[in-house]
Amino acid sequence: MLKIAFIAMSGVRVSNPRLASLGLTLPGFIERAEVIASLPSLGLLTLAAYTPAQHEVQYLELPEYSDQMSLPGEFDVVAISSFTAQILDAYRLADAYRKLGTLVVLGGLHVTACPMEAKEHADAIIVGEAELCWERLLLDIQNACLKDVYSSKGQEFDLATSRTPRYDLLDPGRYNRITVQTQRGCPYRCEFCASSIQLTEKYKSKPVDLVFRDIEAIKSVWRDPFIELADDNSFANKKHARLLVQAIAKQQIKWFTETDISVADDHELISMLADSGCRQLLVGLESPPGQTLAGIETRADWKAKRMDRYGEAIHRIQSHGISVNGCFVFGFDHHDHGIFDDTLDFVEESGLSEVQITLQTPFPGTPLYHRLKKEERLLKEVFWDQCTLFDVTFTPRKMTVQELETGFENLMLALYSNERTSTRKRRFVKMRGQDLEI
Repeated sequence: MLKIAFIAMSGVRVSNPRLASLGLTLPGFIERAEVIASLPSLGLLTLAAYTPAQHEVQYLELPEYSDQMSLPGEFDVVAISSFTAQILDAYRLADAYRKLGTLVVLGGLHVTACPMEAKEHADAIIVGEAELCWERLLLDIQNACLKDVYSSKGQEFDLATSRTPRYDLLDPGRYNRITVQTQRGCPYRCEFCASSIQLTEKYKSKPVDLVFRDIEAIKSVWRDPFIELADDNSFANKKHARLLVQAIAKQQIKWFTETDISVADDHELISMLADSGCRQLLVGLESPPGQTLAGIETRADWKAKRMDRYGEAIHRIQSHGISVNGCFVFGFDHHDHGIFDDTLDFVEESGLSEVQITLQTPFPGTPLYHRLKKEERLLKEVFWDQCTLFDVTFTPRKMTVQELETGFENLMLALYSNERTSTRKRRFVKMRGQDLEI
């Protein structure tokens, strides 16, 4: 029997001290940061489900780690997963455990993107989809023949064989929402996106009956859960989306997910979403109308062709009582100083109930990272602790680094002020009460 700890290191970080200070005082920013920070690691809970019953397992979360801190416990094996922004903390934690003689396994998006780097801090790393490797890795530990790399590259995990994550390992009082995965990967290839497409070459959906099963498992632990679908784009496959929404509707829960603006083209699907308990859609708008998105996505720039209908689409979704959290990214090559005022104006004019702003970030392994590195525009060779989505990590094309930082900070002040945050919420409540439809 092995005593195994699954340790998640995740949360919202900002390296820029001025922006960090602002974020601590702005209500709109704080609310979303708290939600993200409270989400459990679905990947680690899934690996726990693939751990044979004879082993003892524990799920832990660490917001940060330094050499001065005590380790969270003694184990035979620790499996650590982290976002790129906290991978250096994860490495320090891994090094500390290895000094004690504990076997350390590292995996996740960053490890898959930077395997040679991660190998320096682990007894074994997992590259790609871990479900295909985990049980073999544990057998190798027991047989004293552990390899340093377990890779699923070239293989595809079948979501039809997926097991229910070990939600029972979580403390129900700790989380304000729980995640369920309904698909993996994304059919689109946005240059900047560090999504699960790095783990799998194929966009695939989980059978709806298994999604239903996972939600049932959550409800056995939480009486009235708020569910967040942990997908890159839940409605990219509209046929699967309809079946999925029908199944969720039977659960009588409140839920949230991420998708693209094309969902507004399907009037029937929007009505189904409203009836199923969907409370909010996070939609990647990237830039306001009047700007260009050409070149950001490689499949015929489909999103750029919808920009002139953004306002109509937002109104259609929100008129059904589903709030839209519009996401904007700053630092594209075509962005100049005017992008910040244009975005503020569009948020006000469109009636968006929520807004999220981030900086374009060249996460390792993404096409953006490779392009900017080739163009010698990265500010540092290794900048993982600044991959926060709120720190400038490269030289913009039409602004200086300082101009991008300052414009972003000023926009954050304007968008997330008490007055504007309250106004957006009141406006949405008023629209919902009128039950408008177009």
